Amino acid sequence: MASLYNAWGPILDLYLLQLGFAFSQYLVLRAGVFSLATAALAAIGAYTAGILAVKHGVHPALGILAGTGMGTAAALVLSWPLARLRGVYQAIATLAFVQIVLSLNIWAEGLTGGAMGLMNIPRVVGTPGLLAAAVAVTYIIWAIGRTRIGRTFDVIRENEAVAVSLGVSVPRWQALAFALSGAIAGLFGALEAFHSYALDPNIFGFSFLIATLSYVVFGGRKSVLGPLVGTAVLILLPELARPLAENRVLVYGLLLILVINFLPRGVADTLLDAWHRRRLARRSAAAAEALR
Repeated sequence: MASLYNAWGPILDLYLLQLGFAFSQYLVLRAGVFSLATAALAAIGAYTAGILAVKHGVHPALGILAGTGMGTAAALVLSWPLARLRGVYQAIATLAFVQIVLSLNIWAEGLTGGAMGLMNIPRVVGTPGLLAAAVAVTYIIWAIGRTRIGRTFDVIRENEAVAVSLGVSVPRWQALAFALSGAIAGLFGALEAFHSYALDPNIFGFSFLIATLSYVVFGGRKSVLGPLVGTAVLILLPELARPLAENRVLVYGLLLILVINFLPRGVADTLLDAWHRRRLARRSAAAAEALR
């Protein structure tokens, strides 16, 4: 059992961390916002927690709270200009924000360690802590989906004009989605900091952005199951096929092309829709049989 954990424990930790980032991306996409800011928000949370711990001796629990708060605050500030943009312009603006945060982390050498990264962060978060955070966030997002908040996000995503006609304040609800997304990204960024001994600014670069987006697009952005399945498949695939591990981004790109063309709703959401249709068909057949 110990040897099995030693072999797959790091993969499980990676999955739990990436699942948190995937849920952060999932929330804004569910609310109809084409945001790529999860990488920047995660970097803000990670560096906030790491700097407080290394340079000021702050307790890790307070560092995690501070990272979560900074991620939330940054997302709220970012939501204000993004409310004026739509579609690809939102993607470009958030991509610019990612680049700004990455550049600041590299050039603010006295604060962040620069290109060498931030070293000597205490490693106090292990698998149990990551598992607890992942389970809690999964439950919260599932619960949100069953409330008015989740239904409003769905209406905005499907047809913003209909949402406005129903009296929904789209900027306000999308700001809420951003705040929740920033809180999750900041939380898991802080957990990343305390799970590692060091932070490299390039961790939260373009590859991180593509991977996080891939998890949601591959799995699906309508149900909580989407990020769970998408993250699991895309994390495990390079490990099961070792020659592909060094070409992770290429694999993600090819899978995205295939999914977008043949399963545009994502793998998990497509299977869920098929299951729901089959269940409805069985109920209809049973009802018709009872009337005979």
